[in-house]
Amino acid sequence: MRRVFERVLAAAAVLVMAASAAQAGPTLTRADRRDGQDLSGTWNYSVDPYRDGIAGFHRGPPGVGHRRYDDSDVEQVTRADPKALYEYDMQRSPTATLPASWLTHAPEMRHYQGLVWYQRRFETPALKPGQRAFLRFEAANYTAKVYLNGQAAGEHEGGFTPFSLEVTRLLRGGQNQVTVGVDSTPAVDGAPPPVTDWENYGGITRPVRLVITPETFVDEAWVRLTRDGKAIAADVRLDGPAAAGAAVSVKVAGLNLTLSGQAGSDGVARLSAPAPKGLKRWAPGAPALYDVRVEAGGDVLTDRVGFRTVEVRGGEILVNGKPVFLRGICLHEEELGENPARTITDASAHALLAEARDGLHANFVRLAHYPHSEVTTRLADEMGLLVWSEIPIYWLVDFGNARTLKLARDMLADSIRRDRNRASIVLWSVANETPISDARNAFLGTLADDVRALDDTRLVTAALLADHKVEGGEQVMGIDDPLAAKLDVLAVNTYAGWYSDDSLDAVAKIAWRPTDKPMVFSEFGADALAGFSDPALMRKFSEDFQARYYVQTLAMAANAPSLRGMSPWILKDFRSPRRQHPVYQQGWNRKGLISPTGRRKAAFKVLADYYEKLAGEGR
Repeated sequence: MRRVFERVLAAAAVLVMAASAAQAGPTLTRADRRDGQDLSGTWNYSVDPYRDGIAGFHRGPPGVGHRRYDDSDVEQVTRADPKALYEYDMQRSPTATLPASWLTHAPEMRHYQGLVWYQRRFETPALKPGQRAFLRFEAANYTAKVYLNGQAAGEHEGGFTPFSLEVTRLLRGGQNQVTVGVDSTPAVDGAPPPVTDWENYGGITRPVRLVITPETFVDEAWVRLTRDGKAIAADVRLDGPAAAGAAVSVKVAGLNLTLSGQAGSDGVARLSAPAPKGLKRWAPGAPALYDVRVEAGGDVLTDRVGFRTVEVRGGEILVNGKPVFLRGICLHEEELGENPARTITDASAHALLAEARDGLHANFVRLAHYPHSEVTTRLADEMGLLVWSEIPIYWLVDFGNARTLKLARDMLADSIRRDRNRASIVLWSVANETPISDARNAFLGTLADDVRALDDTRLVTAALLADHKVEGGEQVMGIDDPLAAKLDVLAVNTYAGWYSDDSLDAVAKIAWRPTDKPMVFSEFGADALAGFSDPALMRKFSEDFQARYYVQTLAMAANAPSLRGMSPWILKDFRSPRRQHPVYQQGWNRKGLISPTGRRKAAFKVLADYYEKLAGEGR
């Protein structure tokens, strides 16, 4: 198998060189700090279950009555011409406050899957000579078609990464109309695949902004401490006709440091200088951050950046040269509450991260199973939490499909380019729980190579499946996956005692084979309905069972000599339509340590006490 894997990887390496993940459009890093206009707020919406707005009533060329994105005032037109037929009127359709999933727009939208049209009008001054305009969406799930003033601006696939569309020629001084058709239907060759274990949350789920830039602007600035810790480096990418040869400077406030140079013919300036002696390194629990100002021509981009190193040495994970044990927890991107809409605010993200850091004594969060909001990753920087970031290559992705591979590579590139300045992120994950095959190995091997090409300052991982054997009459678990050769940190999901018939006493005795790289328990957990207690029978779904499960699984962790961290599944109960036990689940995965309303279950204290003890031991 390994020889086959090596041959497949060799072919994949050729693919990487021939078709490396291309930057589909501007990154527009830190769009929240750029000139422009926030388009969050009240939008009209209209369902389109048969997709008539795109396909036309008879699937021919769409007429005026079918175009939800048309730039006409339906009421005005029909008053002027009573014979005119429109079977929609976006300007008088229901309204919703965006960003948010449409699940909470109205009761009848709760289980809707398909195409929804959103539209709003906004006023903006006319562009000045030499200015450009972009519509930047932080996320729209799953595919989006965007129109400005009735003209197509562009489209995007993928529900969790940002995209920017240039609208310089479409934007008008005065009133404008933006229309977005968002289709939540998963694609069989998409990512994630149609079947997942979380709520789909269709809609425009993260902010939308009109961004105004100079003709040539700073699109992205990756500022970091080099892997050896000896220099501060900056790669500054410019976009525009004057990018090549443009003068670029990067100033780090508080360090009296300025990096200066010129962009090359590719529009990228690659700058570096020795790390100043007074540099305070970002570290978990001690998040030193510096204000960075990037200038090129007439454009300025600002950010807050931490400087640190992360590496693997032998069986250890090192941050700033010191071994660290990842005391973690998994998170899904949902705010606290009984009716989440995937509307992430500073307050909701802080509430979740504070539960991990302050409540559990965690120093690490796994953001599963897709890139989370920029709000969350920036807050992790500020709060001093280490982060695992992942793309939704999940379960049974179509690994043999070239289109799916390109989509995954684009998602990965977009995620890394967006967040390369976040010191908190130490692990890029390329997949979760994917069954081994030659096609899968080549697919994920390509993604691992892409990570190293895009960011050599962080570690590569993937959540793998555990190998379970009986040796000498004893249960022994380990990792037997050829992808391990491509990873820096080996992560494994293990649910012995929940998705198996093992008694909890037997779980504590399971041994783990040592690995030649640091290992992380990326998932383990058990469901519990908050408030349901059953101390006599210890039935599954009781808080008593979940707490005992944690006690015994943490005892099992002592039998894993290579273990250097864990992120149990999961901090908070989350919606999952496939979980339909009428008493205990009701459409929720109940493996959370807190309920939807924030009530801590008994297992929360078990893990918090364990992490507090590790922290007290300096781990």
